[in-house]
Amino acid sequence: MARTETPETSPLERVRIATTGWRIRFALIFLLVAAIVTVSVTNWWLTNRFTESTKNRAELRLALYSGNLVSELRSNAIVPQLLARDPTLIGALNSNDYSQSTQRLISFVEEIGAASLMMLNIDGRTVAATDRNVLGSLHRSEPYFIEAVRSNATVFSVIPREAGGYRFTYSRRLESGANVLGAIVVEVDLQKFERAWAGISDAVAVMDSQGRIILSTEPRWRGLNEDEALALQTPQSAITRAIRATADWTALPADAYIQGEAVMRLDARVPFRGWKITSYTTYASIRERVNGILALEIMGFAILLALAFYALSRKTALRMALFQRESAELRALNQRLQREIAERERVQQNLEVAEQSLAQSSKLAALGEMSAAVSHELNQPLAAMKTYLAGARLLLNRNRPDEALSSFGRIDDLIERMGAITRQLKSYARKGGDAFSPVNMGDALASSLSMMEPQLRQRHVQITRILPDQPVFVMGDRMRIEQVMINLIRNALDATKSVSDPEVEIILAAGETATLTVRDNGHGIDDIGALFEPFYTTKQPGDGVGLGLAISSGIVNDLGGRLTARNGQQGGAVFEMQLPILDEEIEAAE
Repeated sequence: MARTETPETSPLERVRIATTGWRIRFALIFLLVAAIVTVSVTNWWLTNRFTESTKNRAELRLALYSGNLVSELRSNAIVPQLLARDPTLIGALNSNDYSQSTQRLISFVEEIGAASLMMLNIDGRTVAATDRNVLGSLHRSEPYFIEAVRSNATVFSVIPREAGGYRFTYSRRLESGANVLGAIVVEVDLQKFERAWAGISDAVAVMDSQGRIILSTEPRWRGLNEDEALALQTPQSAITRAIRATADWTALPADAYIQGEAVMRLDARVPFRGWKITSYTTYASIRERVNGILALEIMGFAILLALAFYALSRKTALRMALFQRESAELRALNQRLQREIAERERVQQNLEVAEQSLAQSSKLAALGEMSAAVSHELNQPLAAMKTYLAGARLLLNRNRPDEALSSFGRIDDLIERMGAITRQLKSYARKGGDAFSPVNMGDALASSLSMMEPQLRQRHVQITRILPDQPVFVMGDRMRIEQVMINLIRNALDATKSVSDPEVEIILAAGETATLTVRDNGHGIDDIGALFEPFYTTKQPGDGVGLGLAISSGIVNDLGGRLTARNGQQGGAVFEMQLPILDEEIEAAE
C-alpha cells in the first residue's frame, strides 16, 4: 500500500509553540485574577469608607430635624397660655360679642406662625377662628376641648384627620375668676417639616411613644407602626432609584429592608413626649462615588487585556500553518482508513458465507447433543431393568412366581419412566409449558432412592437421610424433580468410588425455600465454573457424557429455583437444589 508523504513539524518547534501558548494563557488568567481581586478589594474599602461618612451625615440631619421639631413645638406651647390671659378674648366670651374676635386671632396667627387658632365657648362651639369655614362647628367631644376644660394647664393633643395624617394642637381653658368660659386651641404646623424632608434622599418618619408614625415623608406610612409601614410600600420618592443602583454591593450588613431591599436605618430620640425620629438612607451616593472609581480600574484592566489579546493574535499565524500541515496528514490518514474499510467489508462478506456454513454444522451438532442426552438419561433405567430381569429369572428358577411378578411390575414402571424421560429431555432446548402440581419432596426422594436401589446394594455406600417432621411441598413436575435427585445421588456415588468408607448425606429442609442438600466425602470439585456446562465431565470415557448436571440445572431453572455446587469444608462436594416452597393456602386450593 502506497504511503502519502506529508511535511512534518519538528518536535522542538512543537514544544516551543506549546510553551508560548501556555505562557500567554497563564498571563491572561493572572490578569483576570488580578483585576477581580483589585476591583473587589477597592469596592470593599471604598464602600466601607463612604458608608461611614454617609452615616455621619445622616446622624447630623436627624439631630437637626429633631431640634427643629422641638423648637417648633416649644414656640407654640406658650401661645395658649398668652391668649388665655388676653382681656379682649375673655370679654368677648363674657359678653357673647365675637365680632372682633376672629380678626384678633388672625392678627395673632400671622405673628406666631401657627397653622390655625380657634376659640371655643363653654359649649364647645367655635365662636372665633382664623379659618372662617369652621365657625359654628362643635368640638364638645374632642380631646383637646374636654381635657383643656378639666385641666388648668396647657394640653397637647394629636388628632387624626379624616383625610389622612394628624393634627397637632395645644389647648388651654379661658377663665373669668372662677368661671370657665371656654378654650383656646392652637394648631401647630408640623406638616411643613414633612414637605421639607421630602426633598432629600432619605425617607424620614416620626413616631410617638407607642411606635405609631405621626409624621412621614411617605403619606401611606402615617398611622402605622414601623414594620407595617415597611411592608406596605417602598418609598418611591426617596429610595427606589437608589435601591436599584445599590443592589447587593454594600459591604456592610443592612440595618433594615424595604420590600426585600437593604437600606441604612438610623434613629434618634426627640426630647418631647417620648417621640422618636427615624431615617432610611440609601446607598445611592455611595455607589455613584464607588462606581466611578471602579469604572476607571476596570477600564485600565480592559486596556491591558486588549494588549494581551493583541499579543496572542500574533501567534495565530504560526498555529494556522501548523494546523494546515496537520490537516494534510489527517486527509492522508482518512484515505488509508477508507481503503481499510473497503477491505473489511470484503472480509465481512466472506464471514457471512462462513456463518451460513457454521449454522448448518450447528444444527448437526445439536442433533448429536440430543442423541447423547437421550442415551445418558436412559442408561439408568436400562441398568435397573437389567438388574430386575436378572432377579426375576432367579426367582422363576426357584419357583417363586409371585415375587417375579413384582419385579416385572417395576420393569413396567421403568419403561413408562423412560418414555417420560424422552419427553422431558426437550426442556434442555426450550422452556416447558407442562402444567405443574404439588409435589411432596419426601416422597420424591424416597422414589429416587428406590430407583437407585440396585447401585446402592452393589456399592455398600452409607446413606444418611435427614428429613423434617412435616411434609415439604413444592409446585412442579414430580418426574423431573426425581430426575434431578437421581442425577445428584448418582454423581455422589461416582465421586466416592475411590474412597474407602463412602458416605452420602441427604438433607431436606424447609424455610423460605425447599432445599435438598446432597453431600459426599469424595475428592471435591476442581472447576466449579464449568461444572454446569454441557459435555463437561471428570469421568473416564464411557462412564458419562457430561450432560447430567446441565440437564438438571435447566430443569431446576424451569421450576423457578436454582442448583448450586461448592466444596465442603471437610472435603467432598455439596450440591443444593432450592425450589420455591408451596404455601399452605395454595396447597389447600390445589
